Amino acid sequence: MSNHCNRAATLGSNGSMPRCALLFPGQGSHADGMEDPYRGHPLLERGLELLDYDPFSRLSEGTRYQQPALFLCSIAAWDAWRDEAGEDVGEVIAAAGHSLGEYAALVAAGALEFDDAVALVDTRAEAMADAGDADAGGMIAMLGGDARAVRELADRLGLVIANDNAPGQLVLSGPIDAVAEAEDVAREEAGARARRLDVTGAFHSPLMEPASERLRAALEATPVATPRIDVYSNGTAAPFRDIRGELAENLLRPVRWRETLLAMRAGGVERFVELGPGSVLTGLVKRTLQAA
Repeated sequence: MSNHCNRAATLGSNGSMPRCALLFPGQGSHADGMEDPYRGHPLLERGLELLDYDPFSRLSEGTRYQQPALFLCSIAAWDAWRDEAGEDVGEVIAAAGHSLGEYAALVAAGALEFDDAVALVDTRAEAMADAGDADAGGMIAMLGGDARAVRELADRLGLVIANDNAPGQLVLSGPIDAVAEAEDVAREEAGARARRLDVTGAFHSPLMEPASERLRAALEATPVATPRIDVYSNGTAAPFRDIRGELAENLLRPVRWRETLLAMRAGGVERFVELGPGSVLTGLVKRTLQAA
C-alpha cells in the first residue's frame, strides 16, 4: 500500500524526529482501480455498507460517485499508514485536505466520526452534482503566466479564483460560457496555458450556493468534536475554528492551498505526508516550498 502514501517533503529537523502534516487529496485524484489495494479493509467495507452502493463502479458518472469513492480510499490509506509507518514517521501536528480531502483530515484528527463523515460526503457529492446540473458551470486551470493578469482576466469575465494551488497554478470557476472564453484568450491575455477540468459544475464559486445550504443543514445535525491536532481550513488557510460553518462556506470560497502549505510550514511542519490515491499534493508541496 505504500504507493498510496507519498512523502512530499522532509525539511531540516536538526536531527530530531520531524513534525508532520497529513495531506488528503480532493476530486481529480481519483482513478479507476484506486480501491484495489483496500478491498477488504474494514473502513472501506464499512463505508460501502453505509452508502448502500458501490461508487467505484460508477466513477465515470462524475462528482456524485467520485467524491465518496475518493474519501473511502483516503481513509483506508490513512488507517493502513498508521499501521505501517512505524516509529520513524515523526510527530503528527497538523492535517489538511484539498477541498473534499478536508473530510478525511477531520476524521484523522478525531473531529468527525467516520460514519458521520461518510454521510456528509455523500450529501456533499449529491448536492454539488445537483447544483452543477441546475446551473451549468465549469472550471479551468491556468498554468504559468502572470498571476495578476490571470486575476484580471477572471474579473473581466465574471469568473472567480476557485483554487490557488501553487505558484503558477490558479484555477478559475464560473459560468460555462465564461470558462470557454477564458480558455480561448488565456495565452494572449495572461500568458497562461489553459486546461479545462473534468468536473460537472463551477465548484468553489457562488453557483454552489444551493449545495452549500444543503450541506449546512446536514452539518447542523452532525456531532463535531475538538480536533486532536490542527486541521487547516481551505477557506482561511488557518486551523478550523468553526468546523460546521467553515465546511459549508468552503463550497463557495477558494481553496487557498498554497497559503495553507506555507502556514503549516511556518507553524513548524517539517514533513508532509500525502495519504490517498495519486501524488498531486506531493507535487504542489514541492513546488510551493521551493518557490518560498
